[in-house]
Amino acid sequence: MAKQNVAEQFVDILVRAGVQRLYGVVGDSLNPVVDAVRRNPAIDWVHVRHEETAAFAAGAEAQITGRLGACAGSCGPGNVHLINGLYDAHRSMAPVLALASQIPSAEIGSGFFQETHPDRLFQECSHYSELISTPKQMPRVVQTAVQHAVGRGGVGVVSLPGDIAAEPAPERAFEHAIVTSRPTVRPGDEEVERLARMVDEARTVTLFCGSGASGAHAEVMQFAERVKAPVGHALRGKEWIQFDNPYDVGMSGLLGYGAAYEATNECDLLLLLGTDFPYQAFLPSDKKIVQVDVRPEHLGRRSKLDLAVWGDVRETLRCLIPEVRVKNDRKFLDRMLKKHADALEGVVKAYTRKVDKHIPIHPEYVASVLDDEATDDAVFTVDTGMNNVWAARYITPNGRRRIIGSFTHGSMANALPQAIGAQFTDRGRQVISMSGDGGFSMLMGDFLTLVKYDLPVKVVVFNNSSLSMVELEMLVAGMPSYGTANNETDYAAIARAAGAHGVRVEKPKQLRGALRDAFKHDGPALVDVVTDANALSMPPKISAEMVTGFATSASKIVLDGGVGRMVQMARSNLRNIPRP
Repeated sequence: MAKQNVAEQFVDILVRAGVQRLYGVVGDSLNPVVDAVRRNPAIDWVHVRHEETAAFAAGAEAQITGRLGACAGSCGPGNVHLINGLYDAHRSMAPVLALASQIPSAEIGSGFFQETHPDRLFQECSHYSELISTPKQMPRVVQTAVQHAVGRGGVGVVSLPGDIAAEPAPERAFEHAIVTSRPTVRPGDEEVERLARMVDEARTVTLFCGSGASGAHAEVMQFAERVKAPVGHALRGKEWIQFDNPYDVGMSGLLGYGAAYEATNECDLLLLLGTDFPYQAFLPSDKKIVQVDVRPEHLGRRSKLDLAVWGDVRETLRCLIPEVRVKNDRKFLDRMLKKHADALEGVVKAYTRKVDKHIPIHPEYVASVLDDEATDDAVFTVDTGMNNVWAARYITPNGRRRIIGSFTHGSMANALPQAIGAQFTDRGRQVISMSGDGGFSMLMGDFLTLVKYDLPVKVVVFNNSSLSMVELEMLVAGMPSYGTANNETDYAAIARAAGAHGVRVEKPKQLRGALRDAFKHDGPALVDVVTDANALSMPPKISAEMVTGFATSASKIVLDGGVGRMVQMARSNLRNIPRP
């Protein structure tokens, strides 16, 4: 049997760690690894058009499957292009192994052609970033990078010069079992007892949940019922907590809606469950706060805590529920549920009149119809900007759907690349990219990746020919919008020219049929919807400074922000309130 080289050993380790695809763009220093992939039937090379797409796709695959994703970039500019997608994966706690190939090892430090230092470059967006300068470091460095990525949730980076990759792997290399899953973390008995006392002593309790509440839906509902607590969520907590939730009071933050802000600010005790919610202005400063998080470095970095609990949400609640007394007074809960329903009703009445006849098309109408027509297990990937608003307010979670975006890093152009990674995990599952025209055009070249691999991703472009979230930011700050306009572009024509299904929608009555045709199409499809550039959104809590900013920017602005099926959920929850 022929002796392995370093590149082959690297690829074998990826396969042992559960990696099925390596996303990237081929190039000189990377060629030995790409050739090793070619000869290994257990892993595929996915040729994207931009390395940033490779990193986003690997991160999305990791979020969908829970397994390690992987991407690669050639020396210098090739691996530098990975950095934005790796930042997003790292901040999303998505386990990703990135290969940054390097210039010839003897030339490092000489200012050689395309020389960079990726082992330094990626330190801030990884848990581990190391250079392999000799074959004797294999396979330990790669195994360590994998275990950092999986064990801590985030990115591990290996920098590998092309000449080292082509050298023979060391004899009797040290290999061990690779960690491919994370354990649960239970808090100590003392913390559970202190938390139980705080809950018992509080007259009113509110739960505010983030993505760390994934897998804990049943426990959150059981605890909320026990202590009669309203349940709000951050954007990344929406898909895990909002469905089948009779205690739902909506979402807080700049994209928020409903009564989540009031519930978190009017309670006696606020429990932050698995959330690193960054907006301190929406959190109370005069209430008792407890934070539960599996990552101890998150505890207390957003607000002053009365108790920090190191543990994952599900295990913490399982320990806590038997220890707290049942609360029978639901006045606070019922008052928050009514506020929530009233807030949603007001929005619906104000902003949905004749929306199905409005031209240009209201984007909230597009999101609402999209929510109706999508399958029950669809994956939505969402561009940063106003599409975050429409997804937050209109896409209905049900425990089977997934909603992925650059919700922590906040990058543009993430939706299409993430849809690529999501679709590769299951070609039979519906994957919908909710793209803004700004984000789509930024990495539009990778629409060709859909065509190349015949990936049946459905791209819905909310095309308002502007960077509308930036316009909103400028207006709030009292500035006239400037530099935010895009050219009017027919993206459907571009899709057809690339060999995909493409249709342009300019009238509301065309929308549902266009989406249905695209969803039925066996292959990539793009629906280019011309939407109203004046449709903006407002946060649930408006400051005087915000109002002043709008007043000085424009005399008349259309502020749209519907909430889709959530109003039905709120009405249903109100019906469950006991009557005297």
